[in-house]
Amino acid sequence: MKPVLVEISARHVHVSREDLDTLFGKGHELTPKKDLSQPGQFACEERVTVVGTKKELPGVSILGPCRKATQVELSLTDARSIGVKAPVRESGDIEGSGTCKLVGPCGEVEIPCGVIAAKRHIHMTKADAEKYGITDSQIVKVKIPTEGRALIFDDVVARVSDSYALAMHLDTDEANAAGIPGSCTGDILD
Repeated sequence: MKPVLVEISARHVHVSREDLDTLFGKGHELTPKKDLSQPGQFACEERVTVVGTKKELPGVSILGPCRKATQVELSLTDARSIGVKAPVRESGDIEGSGTCKLVGPCGEVEIPCGVIAAKRHIHMTKADAEKYGITDSQIVKVKIPTEGRALIFDDVVARVSDSYALAMHLDTDEANAAGIPGSCTGDILD
């Protein structure tokens, strides 16, 4: 058995320092609301509206800390509903991805790229990877044993770094397909 905590990663936004200044005012600092499972990552009090060509999603959470580039992570259902392109990508791979507008209390930002549906992935330390016999960027399968909706997710990328904590992240579409009630324990099959 190679157990892994499986968590749901709901829609959220990562912002650059420059875009944070535009959206919330020059020098504004993100206000941590809740620590996340990945060390140093946190959900913020700050929220923005994500605007597509069809409609908008109000109250989308920002995750901190600031990043080099602004990135919007949506489920494919969210993206279709608001009329934006969201290719399935690993976090940070935003070149040529979808566009949208972000609206905050002090301003708006048109992002020329950065809207993605996050590729399902597992964060793990080097020790976790060695214990499980997995290498960075390896593609694995993970069995989700939920009652009535058990399934096996294929095409799960392992992301190995000592700055991570062991956890698999699925978006809301994937979690709903498996009937995950918030989080569960899955089993890495390789």
